[in-house]
Amino acid sequence: MKPYLHVPLIFERISPEQQLQASREFLARMAARRSVRFISPEPVSFELIENAIRCASLAPSGANQQPWKFVVVRDPEIKRRIREAAEAEERESYEHRMPADWLEALEPLGTDWHKEFLEAAPYLIVVFRIDFGLARTSEGEKKIKHYYVQESVGIATGFLLAALHMSGLATLTHTPSPMGFLSEILERPKNERPFVLIPVGLPSAEATVPAIAKKDLADCWRSSSVRRQKFF
Repeated sequence: MKPYLHVPLIFERISPEQQLQASREFLARMAARRSVRFISPEPVSFELIENAIRCASLAPSGANQQPWKFVVVRDPEIKRRIREAAEAEERESYEHRMPADWLEALEPLGTDWHKEFLEAAPYLIVVFRIDFGLARTSEGEKKIKHYYVQESVGIATGFLLAALHMSGLATLTHTPSPMGFLSEILERPKNERPFVLIPVGLPSAEATVPAIAKKDLADCWRSSSVRRQKFF
């Protein structure tokens, strides 16, 4: 493969004061983000969804292979099918698959197998990871190895959630297990696997969220001064 042509970096340097202001404003906006299970069916501009997906597609990825596909669902019948399939898998998980410690960890959140939001939300965004590329050659179909797929799609999903939140929309990350039904319902090719299912819309008027707390900053990072520390 030919090496990429290098071009000048487009980067706007801003003053330290502007940096702090931008940092604080973004932190304040993201601190207000919550996972919302009560989503209104009222319509939302599709351009908001397109812009958020465009933002997600700008994420860095291993070898720039961009191993993701974002499938947007707004058809009521397909949303109904997805809800029914997800609830069937979730009910089986809650009643038979999940060990006691998992159920105990979920109990304070008050979740169960009912997933009304999958049908109520005006949009569902299903993120698929592309495990390998496919190329047609004179000898037939050839697989192209992808690198750091899980990490790359995880970063892109983070970009997506941030973009949707900054657009004034509510989201939820839903990972029914197993998720193979999404590939079947959405007719995805064999090299794509479901990564996460994200209902998107506005919160319903009666929406509530659990009064949870996040870790203190001191519990989330460690100084780079490690000369006296030992790692095993």
